[in-house]
Amino acid sequence: MGLNSTAALALVIVLVCSSSMCYGHLSSNFYDSFCPHALSTIRSKIRSAISAERRMGASLIRLHFHDCFVNGCDASLLLDDTSSFSSEKNARANNNSTRGFEVIDAVKSKVESICPGVVSCADILAVAARDSSKAMGGPTWTVKLGRRDSATASETDANANLPSFTDNLDELISLFSRKGLNTQDLVALSGSHTIGQAQCSTFRDRIHNEANIDSGFASTRQRGCPTSGSDTNLAPLDLVTPTSFDNNYFKNLLQLKGLLHSDQVLFNNGSTDGLVRTYSESRSTFYSDFASAMVKMGDIGPLTGSSGQIRTNCGVPN
Repeated sequence: MGLNSTAALALVIVLVCSSSMCYGHLSSNFYDSFCPHALSTIRSKIRSAISAERRMGASLIRLHFHDCFVNGCDASLLLDDTSSFSSEKNARANNNSTRGFEVIDAVKSKVESICPGVVSCADILAVAARDSSKAMGGPTWTVKLGRRDSATASETDANANLPSFTDNLDELISLFSRKGLNTQDLVALSGSHTIGQAQCSTFRDRIHNEANIDSGFASTRQRGCPTSGSDTNLAPLDLVTPTSFDNNYFKNLLQLKGLLHSDQVLFNNGSTDGLVRTYSESRSTFYSDFASAMVKMGDIGPLTGSSGQIRTNCGVPN
C-alpha cells in the first residue's frame, strides 16, 4: 500500500471513530452532534407515560437499577428469551414485577424514527430514570451517555446480583460494595422507595411476623395482605405521599413503617441509622446524595466504543 493510500485509510479511521459510534467513554454531550433531539424526545415520552400513570416513574427508575446491577448498564434486562439464553425478566426479583418495558419500547421507536441506529437502549434507560425522578418532584442530574447494548442476557446472573426484599443490612452492604457503591449510595438509592408499590408476597412476612414494626401500620397493611393468598395485591412503599418523590421514606423508617424487610433494616440499630436520620431531616441532602449515587450506578460496567451494539429493537439482539 502506497503512502497516499495509507494516509487516506488513516483519515477514514479518524473520521469514523470521531463519530458517536466509536467513543470509548461516557460523555454528557455524546449525542449532541449525531442526534441533538434525543434527550428532548426521551423526556417528552417519559413525561407522557408518567402523566398517564404516576406509578410508572418508579417502575422506570427500577428498570435502570435492575439493569445496571447485572453485568453493567447494558440494557440486558430488556432482552426477551432466545434459543441461546433465558431472559433476565424471568429472574426472581424481576418476574411479574419489573414493568415499563412498553414505555421504553415506545421511546426507542420514536428515537429510531429521528436517528436510526444511534441511541442505545441502555442510554434510554439511564435518561428515563433521571427524567422520571424529575417528573415526580425528585432530583435531577447530568446523565453521562455513550453506553452500548449487550447482545445477550443471563437469568442466572440476575438471580445472583439483584437484591432481595429479604436481605439483611450486611447482605445489602456487601452486594452494593461489589458494584462499587458504598453504604451512603445504598441508603440514598433505597430512598427511591419513596415512590412505587410492592406486592403482598414481598412484605407479608414483615407485617405479620416482625417485631420492629409500628402496630397500626402493620394492621393497616394486613387488611390487604392476609397470611395466605392475595400475593399480587399492591401497597404503596410510602403510605403518605406514594406518588411524590420526597424524603418521607426515611421519615417512615424512623417510625418503623418501612414496608419491606430490606427497607427497615436501614434503620434498626445498625450502621446506617445515622444516614436515615440525616435524610429524614434534610431533603436537599438526600436529593444531592441520590443524584450522585445514580451517576455512580450509571457507570457500572458500560459497554463503549466498538463493544456491544446499538439495538434496533430493545427486546431483541440485532
